[in-house]
Amino acid sequence: MSSTAVRRTALAASAAALALLATACGGSSDDDGGAGDDKAKAEQSAPAGDAGQSAPAGKALTAAELEKVALAQSDVKNGEVATELSADDQVAKSEISTDDKACLPLVHVQGAVAQGEPAADVQRSWQGQTESPSESKGPDGQDMTDVDVNKILLNVASYADGGAEQAMAGLKTAVEKCAGGFETTVGSDRMRVTEVSGMERLKAGDEGLTVDVKVATGGDGSGLMKLVAVRKGSTLATFSVVNLSAMVTGTDFEVPSDVVDAQVAKLG
Repeated sequence: MSSTAVRRTALAASAAALALLATACGGSSDDDGGAGDDKAKAEQSAPAGDAGQSAPAGKALTAAELEKVALAQSDVKNGEVATELSADDQVAKSEISTDDKACLPLVHVQGAVAQGEPAADVQRSWQGQTESPSESKGPDGQDMTDVDVNKILLNVASYADGGAEQAMAGLKTAVEKCAGGFETTVGSDRMRVTEVSGMERLKAGDEGLTVDVKVATGGDGSGLMKLVAVRKGSTLATFSVVNLSAMVTGTDFEVPSDVVDAQVAKLG
């Protein structure tokens, strides 16, 4: 599965997703994909158990320390974790601009770019899929398989002097001020966000939220992506979540909360 199909800000997501889904829908339903991703509501609390080394509380971490508490393959039961973003997913903060500066924090989450000026930050990506028998039949009457693909771009950043709290405050302000949408440029690509809504408080970390973002995908169409942010002490984890079907249809989807919970648990 090429990561190009799930670009960092969902630019050209409709075309990419349609091409990928057309490929993924083929095949026999004899293999039902196993247990698949365990998707629960993102509002649930982070698990209480130890998911590996936890972040020390109350101090800004170095990049080396963040590497130890950032998501690893051993922390998840499903999907694949990459410890470096692909060239297609990487974006520098200097390459991002918006027609309203208040909306920049949202685009930074989309691109797995740290908020504000952290002491250090690291990036991760996760991709997983579930398969289920399709109600549709192939051109020769063969059984088909529906494939549901999710991708998360993740940034874990640590701050000194209350920077993590300030970053969360900036995100909340962006949701309120940018509800009607905005224009953004990432490198040479432009994207139109048509709506920002659905901010919910998460019972995770010291404070957390999830936000729905609708992105224009051509014509009158819009695709849905979700942003999640969780602060634990001086560390902030942000998640940009794309579901390929939702990018085509604009319908709601569930955040793979097992991935979010696994990262939050490592923050202590």
